[in-house]
Amino acid sequence: MSNATEDSAILHAILEAAVDAMIVSNGQGQMLRANAAAAQMFGYEVSEMVGQSLNMLMPRALAELHDGFISHHIETGEKRIIGIGRDVEGQRKDHSVFPLHLSVGHAEVGGQRIFIGILHNLTDRKATEDALARSQRLDAIGQLTGGIAHDFNNLLTVIVGNLELLEMRGADARQLPLIKDALESAELGADLTSRLMIFARKSNLKPERADLREFCLTTLSLLKRTLGATYLIKTDFADSLDDVMIDPVQLQSALMNLALNARDAMGAGGELRVTIQNVTLDGTSTAQEADIEAGKYVRLSVSDNGEGMSLEAQQRAFEPFFTTKSDRGGTGLGLAMVYGFVRQSGGHVTLYSEPDQGSTFGLYFPALLTSAHGGEEDGFTDAPSKLPHGNGETVLIVEDNPKVRKLSVERIRHLGFTTLEAESGDQACQLLREGAVVDLVFSDLVMPGTLNGYDLAAKITAEFPALNVLLTSGYASDVIAGASTDQAPYRILHKPYRQSELAHRLQALLEDGSTD
Repeated sequence: MSNATEDSAILHAILEAAVDAMIVSNGQGQMLRANAAAAQMFGYEVSEMVGQSLNMLMPRALAELHDGFISHHIETGEKRIIGIGRDVEGQRKDHSVFPLHLSVGHAEVGGQRIFIGILHNLTDRKATEDALARSQRLDAIGQLTGGIAHDFNNLLTVIVGNLELLEMRGADARQLPLIKDALESAELGADLTSRLMIFARKSNLKPERADLREFCLTTLSLLKRTLGATYLIKTDFADSLDDVMIDPVQLQSALMNLALNARDAMGAGGELRVTIQNVTLDGTSTAQEADIEAGKYVRLSVSDNGEGMSLEAQQRAFEPFFTTKSDRGGTGLGLAMVYGFVRQSGGHVTLYSEPDQGSTFGLYFPALLTSAHGGEEDGFTDAPSKLPHGNGETVLIVEDNPKVRKLSVERIRHLGFTTLEAESGDQACQLLREGAVVDLVFSDLVMPGTLNGYDLAAKITAEFPALNVLLTSGYASDVIAGASTDQAPYRILHKPYRQSELAHRLQALLEDGSTD
């Protein structure tokens, strides 16, 4: 074998063995060689590519410019892509377009200028980058939403509290219906902020260890009556499933939201499929989501055969107040709540949809998850005259918002207590260390200074163990930045609260000294 023949054989072997797609072309843009990886990338046989123009591998807009790029380089030597990597678009045999990275080198062979292109398919990378960007955008929106909802809850606390004080201080018969209507509207506002808190991952979850099948079967039995006879519900549950830690109320709400969205997408009738199975996610799978760890999950999938979603709708589906059903009364909060609930549960949500084919939502919950329990809500509805009252005990009110602090003083004094005030945790600690006689501390969670509500409660527990603490927050969660995981689970009264809730909480702490 001659040296030339041997070199040619070696070069052919290298070309075919290369993992990367490689294409060799001449100055006229004609493909001279293409390896198997390139043929597979574009959906052709190698024989279909050799001898043809490179333009067949490009969308029309790029193909129209390509010949000009080559001739410009040959004439001027200017490098627009030669020796410089660039992200471009390729076109497969089936005319589908995909993103790729192209780097081009050139050489002289036998007096002929040739160009060697090395190509990388960027479809997976772009999908990962887009998904990560979307996840980060939703996280940022969640942080903003949570802060707004917290401030709104403070406002609602002032509104509800003052209305109740007016009611208790002898409003006449004409005023009482107006107060009642205002209180009901405030409660609707509180419900809205509660839903926003779910999206912001600051809801008051009450998880239980459970098998997803049991909760889903119960919910689906309700859905059959809600959806109607024209919709078929099919289930596919794995025989063996790992347990998860899940809030059953929020899970039911999420499943109902997904099912009702599916009904709207299917129109007059269709098939809803619910599947549950164990899955294991590796680092590649979790790279598309922020804060998602590799490991074992239980996946709950809800699929429909409806109209599907556009790419834009998919990209914005989980944003609060985004809806494609504004003409049908959609609020744009349903999918946002699903997303927030699943993420707060330690999982993540996927969405796959094709126009006219349907959509599939995947809810991934960590298997065998253990979680700290949030504070409990008690439904006290006693009439004002039957509320428990104090006997002059002193409550130290710690609140940085002056309007909320003023209202808290009024409400607590109305319940038969005396009050002291502090506008920060630091100031409250100073008062106690200086000898202030206090029977109970009522403190906000989020405050300026060095001590938030948790920090203050911890210091009080350590330095004044006989003194009880009741915390309150506009966030519907006891997870506050800066709170350490080893702190005691103090009882939390969530804003906006009614006078009856406040009265019962104060009395319970005074009577039994409970902090949990």
